[in-house]
Amino acid sequence: MKLDNIKQYQLVIFDWDGTLMNSIGKIVDCMQCVAQELALDIPSEQAVRDIIGLSLLPVMEKLFPNNSDRYDDLLAAYKNYYLNINVTPTPLFEGIERILKQISDAGYTLAIATGKRREGLDRLLAETGLGHYFVATRSADEAHSKPHPSMILSLLEELDVKAEHAVMIGDSKLDIAMANNAGVSSIAVTYGAHSLEDLLTESPTAMVHTPQDILLHI
Repeated sequence: MKLDNIKQYQLVIFDWDGTLMNSIGKIVDCMQCVAQELALDIPSEQAVRDIIGLSLLPVMEKLFPNNSDRYDDLLAAYKNYYLNINVTPTPLFEGIERILKQISDAGYTLAIATGKRREGLDRLLAETGLGHYFVATRSADEAHSKPHPSMILSLLEELDVKAEHAVMIGDSKLDIAMANNAGVSSIAVTYGAHSLEDLLTESPTAMVHTPQDILLHI
């Protein structure tokens, strides 16, 4: 396990959906149900997977480009489905809390950069009990949408870490592109939203197929 060796990084930044939490199925179900409820063209599962990682407004613009007058309705309906109607489980991926503890105990600083809104992120950090592992977090409310580098750049500034000492971990090619745009290393996980082939298009620093393998690259 590389954690026993000299640290390659100081700051380890995690995406949330599809990286720490297995929420892909719920996101797909909710987006398709919302489209059906509002009598819009129902996006395919692949189409929804392709936009996971974006903030919600860019999501709506990509999935429903001809319905800009319905975006407020779409956002409200999606939030209602996700919080109050859809019961698809969203467990943490196996071993995630143990892995976070190992990384934290080894002296790394942990942070989050997610397309989730602040309200949703704070709720899940509390519900999962993971909040205490993360020194700083960035949500869709506080930065440009991925792949713009502002989430990572603001974390680097807040935590006084140089780009070469940080790594971004995510399941979306948007996460890897954001890391590239910010000048930091990246670890692409293949167990989330995007396929191995899609992730490779952004040339991640490393690839892993299980959460446990993240430890081999930091």
